[in-house]
Amino acid sequence: MSAAHAADVAGSQDHPLVGRYQGAEIVGYQVTEYDETTVLDGAFDPVDTSKWSGPGFKDVEGRIILIYYKLPEGRSTLEIMRNYEDSLKANGFSIAFTCATSKGTCFTSGEPDAGYHLGNAIGDPLKLPKLADDYVHNWFEQGGRYLLARLDRPEGAVYVALYLGESSNGNVGVVKVVETKEMETGKIEYIKASEMDTAITDKGSVAIYGILFDFDKDVIKPESKPQLDEIANLLTSKPDLKLKIVGHTDNQGAADYNLSLSQRRAANVVAALTGVYGIAADRLSSEGAGMTQPVAPNDSEEGRAKNRRVELVAQ
Repeated sequence: MSAAHAADVAGSQDHPLVGRYQGAEIVGYQVTEYDETTVLDGAFDPVDTSKWSGPGFKDVEGRIILIYYKLPEGRSTLEIMRNYEDSLKANGFSIAFTCATSKGTCFTSGEPDAGYHLGNAIGDPLKLPKLADDYVHNWFEQGGRYLLARLDRPEGAVYVALYLGESSNGNVGVVKVVETKEMETGKIEYIKASEMDTAITDKGSVAIYGILFDFDKDVIKPESKPQLDEIANLLTSKPDLKLKIVGHTDNQGAADYNLSLSQRRAANVVAALTGVYGIAADRLSSEGAGMTQPVAPNDSEEGRAKNRRVELVAQ
């Protein structure tokens, strides 16, 4: 396993517990400080891959590091997987599961099937970063191999899911590392009614980060109540104020999907204010902007977090 390469994408790095295969280049990189994802800990049914649940799928939570590697020519995915396996064992990992699509060991049927199914098992292609402007699963067209390793530590287990794709355009490796840990609490920030009033008076709008949604969901989380309380207080204290609720997302996923998600989230904020707090419906409207109006670069989790927001715009 070798060190960084000059051709790696900006801001990327190998995971220190995993490393990289010699001659590979990082072509995609994403870090999420805390979220949920799935790894494969056994054979799965390729028919149900799009559900990312059921036999073979294990739910894990924690810090998620996703690294895409373009693998060197002339090296088989078997050789690369065996090298990773040896290296991970040397670092204290235990190997929980390995499989190959060509042998059928990835699938509950026990029969060989398309490598595409293994690529699709990484996660929803609409939400994963693309690889060379294409969906990741398309790099598994000729087959693939998989390895899951686990390291137990006092601060939490570490899972390494290695997906190796075989394609006519070259072979790729997708490394998904999940560092399980306790979620940081006390991070909810909300803006008081008086502060929102000042911002709207000065600028005509205010960005809200205290209305929370689960990843890829449009249902408002219960932790959002303090912020909704303050928005309701603002509207109650300003009976002539009318607001447009605008939903915004980061750039992870397809543009059309993010637009729809932001629209649904904004509409649910309006529904909460009218249904729970009794705000007159004619004082509120909703709109989704998707990922079209970023306020920060999307090349880091910090920037993406700033772009995921709800905006109140005076009408």
